[in-house]
Amino acid sequence: MAKITKDTMISEIMRLDPGLAPILMSVGMHCLGCPASQAETLEQAAMVHSVDVNELVDRLNAALEA
Repeated sequence: MAKITKDTMISEIMRLDPGLAPILMSVGMHCLGCPASQAETLEQAAMVHSVDVNELVDRLNAALEA
C-alpha cells in the first residue's frame, strides 16, 4: 500500500485517493484542483496554510489504511 509523506505531491495524493480531499479541505486547502497546488508537495502546502505537516501526514495515512 502507498504511503503519503511530506514530500508527496498534492496531485499524487488526489490520484491516489480522491476521498482524501475532505481532510485536506478541512485544514484550509480548498484549491486542490488549481494548477499551482498540483505542483506543490504536502509540506509546501502545509506551510502556506500553517498546518503541522506531520500531523496531516498521519491523518492522511490513517484514512488510507481505513
